[in-house]
Amino acid sequence: MLVFNAKRELAAFAPDPQNLIDNVRREGGLSFIAHPYDPACPPIKETDITWDNWEVQGYTGVELWNHMSELKVHSPTLLHVIFYAYFPHFLTRSPQPETLKKWDELLNSGRKVVAVGGADAHAFAGQIGPLRRTIFPYEFHFRAVNTHLLTPSPLTADLETDRNMIYEALAAGHCFVGYDLPASTRGFNFSAEERNSAALMGDEISPEGGVTLKVKLPQLTECRLLKDGKVIQSWNNREACSHNTTEPGVYRVEVYKKYLGQHRGWIFSNPIYVR
Repeated sequence: MLVFNAKRELAAFAPDPQNLIDNVRREGGLSFIAHPYDPACPPIKETDITWDNWEVQGYTGVELWNHMSELKVHSPTLLHVIFYAYFPHFLTRSPQPETLKKWDELLNSGRKVVAVGGADAHAFAGQIGPLRRTIFPYEFHFRAVNTHLLTPSPLTADLETDRNMIYEALAAGHCFVGYDLPASTRGFNFSAEERNSAALMGDEISPEGGVTLKVKLPQLTECRLLKDGKVIQSWNNREACSHNTTEPGVYRVEVYKKYLGQHRGWIFSNPIYVR
Protein backbone atom coordinates (compact mmCIF):
# COMPACT_ATOMS: atom_id res chain seq x y z
CA MET A 1 0.00 0.00 0.00
CA LEU A 2 1.28 3.44 -0.95
CA VAL A 3 0.65 6.07 1.72
CA PHE A 4 1.06 9.80 1.11
CA ASN A 5 0.89 12.85 3.36
CA ALA A 6 0.49 10.99 6.66
CA LYS A 7 1.89 12.98 9.55
CA ARG A 8 3.51 10.02 11.31
CA GLU A 9 4.92 6.53 10.69
CA LEU A 10 2.11 4.02 10.09
CA ALA A 11 3.98 0.84 9.15
CA ALA A 12 3.11 -0.76 12.49
CA PHE A 13 -0.53 -0.97 11.36
CA ALA A 14 0.31 -2.89 8.16
CA PRO A 15 -0.60 -6.40 9.46
CA ASP A 16 -4.26 -5.29 9.49
CA PRO A 17 -4.92 -3.50 6.17
CA GLN A 18 -8.27 -2.01 7.24
CA ASN A 19 -6.70 -0.64 10.43
CA LEU A 20 -3.88 0.83 8.34
CA ILE A 21 -6.34 2.52 5.96
CA ASP A 22 -8.37 3.88 8.88
CA ASN A 23 -5.27 5.36 10.48
CA VAL A 24 -4.14 6.89 7.19
CA ARG A 25 -7.51 8.66 6.97
CA ARG A 26 -7.26 9.85 10.60
CA GLU A 27 -3.90 11.41 9.76
CA GLY A 28 -5.32 13.14 6.68
CA GLY A 29 -3.31 10.95 4.32
CA LEU A 30 -4.02 9.16 1.04
CA SER A 31 -3.73 5.41 0.48
CA PHE A 32 -3.39 3.49 -2.79
CA ILE A 33 -3.37 -0.28 -3.21
CA ALA A 34 -0.05 -0.94 -4.95
CA HIS A 35 0.44 -3.32 -7.92
CA PRO A 36 -2.91 -5.11 -7.31
CA TYR A 37 -1.99 -7.94 -9.71
CA ASP A 38 1.64 -8.97 -9.26
CA PRO A 39 2.21 -12.72 -9.89
CA ALA A 40 5.24 -14.82 -9.06
CA CYS A 41 8.25 -14.87 -11.38
CA PRO A 42 10.15 -18.12 -10.70
CA PRO A 43 13.15 -17.34 -12.98
CA ILE A 44 14.20 -14.55 -10.60
CA LYS A 45 12.70 -16.12 -7.45
CA GLU A 46 10.14 -13.33 -7.05
CA THR A 47 6.99 -14.37 -5.18
CA ASP A 48 3.36 -13.49 -5.84
CA ILE A 49 2.52 -10.23 -4.06
CA THR A 50 -0.96 -9.72 -5.55
CA TRP A 51 -3.37 -7.80 -3.32
CA ASP A 52 -6.09 -10.17 -2.10
CA ASN A 53 -8.01 -8.30 0.63
CA TRP A 54 -10.70 -6.56 -1.43
CA GLU A 55 -13.06 -6.31 1.53
CA VAL A 56 -11.21 -3.21 2.79
CA GLN A 57 -12.95 0.16 2.56
CA GLY A 58 -11.92 3.79 2.57
CA TYR A 59 -8.71 3.75 0.51
CA THR A 60 -8.13 6.52 -2.03
CA GLY A 61 -7.37 4.41 -5.07
CA VAL A 62 -5.32 1.75 -6.82
CA GLU A 63 -2.06 1.66 -8.74
CA LEU A 64 -3.52 0.81 -12.13
CA TRP A 65 -0.21 0.43 -13.95
CA ASN A 66 3.01 -0.68 -12.28
CA HIS A 67 6.05 -0.74 -14.54
CA MET A 68 8.14 -3.15 -12.46
CA SER A 69 5.28 -5.67 -12.28
CA GLU A 70 5.34 -6.03 -16.06
CA LEU A 71 8.81 -7.55 -15.87
CA LYS A 72 7.36 -10.38 -13.74
CA VAL A 73 4.25 -10.80 -15.88
CA HIS A 74 6.10 -11.03 -19.20
CA SER A 75 9.14 -13.09 -18.11
CA PRO A 76 8.25 -16.80 -18.06
CA THR A 77 11.93 -17.74 -18.55
CA LEU A 78 15.33 -16.43 -17.55
CA LEU A 79 16.00 -15.55 -21.20
CA HIS A 80 13.05 -13.15 -21.10
CA VAL A 81 14.47 -11.48 -17.99
CA ILE A 82 17.88 -11.06 -19.63
CA PHE A 83 16.35 -9.69 -22.83
CA TYR A 84 14.23 -7.10 -21.00
CA ALA A 85 17.14 -6.15 -18.75
CA TYR A 86 19.14 -5.16 -21.85
CA PHE A 87 16.23 -3.95 -23.99
CA PRO A 88 13.62 -2.55 -21.53
CA HIS A 89 11.90 -0.47 -24.23
CA PHE A 90 10.28 -3.68 -25.54
CA LEU A 91 8.70 -4.65 -22.21
CA THR A 92 5.94 -2.19 -21.40
CA ARG A 93 2.53 -2.95 -22.93
CA SER A 94 -0.43 -1.91 -20.80
CA PRO A 95 -1.96 -2.19 -17.33
CA GLN A 96 -2.71 -5.82 -16.50
CA PRO A 97 -6.19 -6.93 -17.69
CA GLU A 98 -6.88 -8.30 -14.20
CA THR A 99 -6.18 -4.89 -12.67
CA LEU A 100 -8.35 -3.06 -15.20
CA LYS A 101 -11.18 -5.52 -14.59
CA LYS A 102 -10.98 -5.11 -10.80
CA TRP A 103 -10.88 -1.29 -11.10
CA ASP A 104 -14.01 -1.31 -13.26
CA GLU A 105 -15.73 -3.61 -10.75
CA LEU A 106 -14.94 -1.19 -7.93
CA LEU A 107 -16.12 1.81 -9.97
CA ASN A 108 -19.33 0.03 -10.98
CA SER A 109 -20.08 -0.69 -7.32
CA GLY A 110 -20.59 3.05 -6.81
CA ARG A 111 -17.21 3.90 -5.30
CA LYS A 112 -14.82 6.62 -6.35
CA VAL A 113 -11.46 4.92 -6.86
CA VAL A 114 -8.54 7.04 -8.12
CA ALA A 115 -6.10 5.35 -10.53
CA VAL A 116 -2.39 6.17 -10.44
CA GLY A 117 0.61 4.70 -12.23
CA GLY A 118 4.17 4.23 -11.12
CA ALA A 119 7.64 3.16 -12.13
CA ASP A 120 8.16 1.22 -8.87
CA ALA A 121 11.78 2.12 -9.50
CA HIS A 122 14.46 0.18 -7.62
CA ALA A 123 17.36 0.06 -10.11
CA PHE A 124 18.15 -3.54 -9.20
CA ALA A 125 21.75 -4.61 -9.74
CA GLY A 126 21.44 -8.00 -11.45
CA GLN A 127 24.08 -10.61 -12.17
CA ILE A 128 23.87 -13.96 -13.97
CA GLY A 129 27.33 -15.48 -14.37
CA PRO A 130 29.49 -12.93 -16.20
CA LEU A 131 26.46 -10.83 -17.17
CA ARG A 132 25.91 -7.74 -15.04
CA ARG A 133 23.18 -5.21 -15.58
CA THR A 134 21.19 -2.62 -13.69
CA ILE A 135 17.57 -3.59 -14.28
CA PHE A 136 15.61 -0.43 -15.08
CA PRO A 137 18.10 2.33 -14.20
CA TYR A 138 16.39 5.42 -12.80
CA GLU A 139 17.20 7.55 -15.85
CA PHE A 140 15.18 5.12 -17.96
CA HIS A 141 12.49 4.18 -15.48
CA PHE A 142 11.27 7.68 -14.69
CA ARG A 143 10.67 8.28 -18.42
CA ALA A 144 8.19 5.40 -18.62
CA VAL A 145 4.95 5.03 -16.60
CA ASN A 146 3.96 8.20 -14.72
CA THR A 147 1.02 9.86 -13.03
CA HIS A 148 0.22 13.27 -14.54
CA LEU A 149 -1.61 15.74 -12.29
CA LEU A 150 -3.94 18.58 -13.25
CA THR A 151 -3.55 21.44 -10.76
CA PRO A 152 -5.67 24.62 -10.74
CA SER A 153 -2.56 26.76 -11.25
CA PRO A 154 1.15 26.25 -11.94
CA LEU A 155 3.40 25.17 -9.09
CA THR A 156 4.72 28.12 -7.10
CA ALA A 157 8.02 26.84 -5.61
CA ASP A 158 6.48 27.32 -2.15
CA LEU A 159 6.58 23.91 -0.49
CA GLU A 160 3.37 24.12 1.53
CA THR A 161 1.31 25.60 -1.32
CA ASP A 162 2.55 23.09 -3.89
CA ARG A 163 2.24 20.12 -1.55
CA ASN A 164 -1.40 20.99 -0.88
CA MET A 165 -2.15 21.39 -4.60
CA ILE A 166 -0.54 18.06 -5.46
CA TYR A 167 -2.26 16.05 -2.74
CA GLU A 168 -5.62 17.69 -3.44
CA ALA A 169 -5.30 16.78 -7.13
CA LEU A 170 -4.40 13.19 -6.24
CA ALA A 171 -7.27 12.86 -3.76
CA ALA A 172 -9.78 14.20 -6.28
CA GLY A 173 -8.57 12.00 -9.16
CA HIS A 174 -7.58 15.05 -11.20
CA CYS A 175 -4.91 12.98 -12.93
CA PHE A 176 -4.19 10.39 -15.58
CA VAL A 177 -1.66 7.60 -16.12
CA GLY A 178 0.68 8.01 -19.07
CA TYR A 179 3.39 5.87 -20.67
CA ASP A 180 5.77 8.63 -21.73
CA LEU A 181 8.51 6.60 -23.41
CA PRO A 182 6.91 6.31 -26.90
CA ALA A 183 5.91 10.00 -26.79
CA SER A 184 5.09 12.54 -24.12
CA THR A 185 1.51 12.28 -22.85
CA ARG A 186 1.63 15.86 -21.64
CA GLY A 187 -1.36 17.83 -22.93
CA PHE A 188 -3.92 15.04 -22.64
CA ASN A 189 -7.24 16.01 -21.10
CA PHE A 190 -10.62 14.41 -20.51
CA SER A 191 -13.43 16.73 -19.41
CA ALA A 192 -17.20 17.10 -19.41
CA GLU A 193 -19.61 19.98 -19.85
CA GLU A 194 -23.31 20.44 -19.35
CA ARG A 195 -25.48 23.55 -19.44
CA ASN A 196 -24.46 24.95 -16.06
CA SER A 197 -21.27 23.15 -15.02
CA ALA A 198 -18.06 21.45 -16.09
CA ALA A 199 -16.05 18.54 -14.73
CA LEU A 200 -12.48 17.26 -14.75
CA MET A 201 -11.33 13.68 -14.41
CA GLY A 202 -12.38 12.50 -10.95
CA ASP A 203 -15.41 14.84 -10.76
CA GLU A 204 -19.15 14.21 -10.80
CA ILE A 205 -21.55 15.91 -13.20
CA SER A 206 -25.31 15.66 -13.67
CA PRO A 207 -26.75 14.14 -16.87
CA GLU A 208 -29.74 16.47 -16.72
CA GLY A 209 -30.00 18.37 -19.99
CA GLY A 210 -27.22 16.32 -21.60
CA VAL A 211 -23.45 16.10 -21.11
CA THR A 212 -20.68 16.55 -23.68
CA LEU A 213 -17.58 14.47 -22.95
CA LYS A 214 -14.42 15.89 -24.53
CA VAL A 215 -11.02 14.29 -25.11
CA LYS A 216 -7.89 16.19 -26.10
CA LEU A 217 -4.93 14.11 -27.31
CA PRO A 218 -1.27 15.13 -27.66
CA GLN A 219 -0.96 13.23 -30.97
CA LEU A 220 -3.06 11.51 -33.62
CA THR A 221 -3.71 8.00 -32.39
CA GLU A 222 -6.41 5.54 -31.25
CA CYS A 223 -8.78 6.64 -28.48
CA ARG A 224 -11.51 4.61 -26.74
CA LEU A 225 -14.33 5.91 -24.56
CA LEU A 226 -15.61 3.42 -21.98
CA LYS A 227 -18.83 3.51 -19.95
CA ASP A 228 -19.03 1.24 -16.91
CA GLY A 229 -16.02 -0.70 -18.21
CA LYS A 230 -17.35 -1.27 -21.77
CA VAL A 231 -16.13 0.50 -24.92
CA ILE A 232 -18.96 2.63 -26.32
CA GLN A 233 -17.06 4.66 -28.93
CA SER A 234 -13.61 4.71 -30.50
CA TRP A 235 -11.77 7.12 -32.75
CA ASN A 236 -8.65 6.77 -34.92
CA ASN A 237 -6.16 9.46 -35.94
CA ARG A 238 -7.92 12.24 -34.05
CA GLU A 239 -6.53 14.90 -31.70
CA ALA A 240 -9.94 15.97 -30.39
CA CYS A 241 -12.94 13.71 -29.74
CA SER A 242 -16.38 14.32 -28.23
CA HIS A 243 -19.42 12.30 -27.20
CA ASN A 244 -22.86 13.50 -26.12
CA THR A 245 -24.84 11.55 -23.54
CA THR A 246 -27.80 11.75 -21.19
CA GLU A 247 -27.03 8.38 -19.57
CA PRO A 248 -25.62 8.13 -16.04
CA GLY A 249 -22.47 6.04 -15.76
CA VAL A 250 -18.75 5.95 -15.09
CA TYR A 251 -16.92 7.23 -18.17
CA ARG A 252 -13.20 6.88 -18.74
CA VAL A 253 -10.72 6.97 -21.64
CA GLU A 254 -8.03 4.61 -22.88
CA VAL A 255 -5.53 5.66 -25.57
CA TYR A 256 -3.29 3.27 -27.51
CA LYS A 257 -0.20 3.86 -29.63
CA LYS A 258 1.99 1.78 -31.97
CA TYR A 259 5.53 1.55 -30.61
CA LEU A 260 8.37 -0.83 -31.53
CA GLY A 261 6.04 -2.89 -33.70
CA GLN A 262 3.40 -3.45 -31.02
CA HIS A 263 0.06 -1.89 -30.07
CA ARG A 264 0.65 -0.51 -26.56
CA GLY A 265 -1.31 1.36 -23.93
CA TRP A 266 -0.38 5.03 -23.86
CA ILE A 267 -2.87 6.93 -21.68
CA PHE A 268 -5.48 5.82 -19.11
CA SER A 269 -7.69 8.54 -17.69
CA ASN A 270 -9.43 8.71 -14.36
CA PRO A 271 -13.22 8.57 -14.70
CA ILE A 272 -15.82 11.27 -14.91
CA TYR A 273 -18.87 10.20 -12.90
CA VAL A 274 -22.13 11.15 -14.62
CA ARG A 275 -24.64 10.87 -11.77
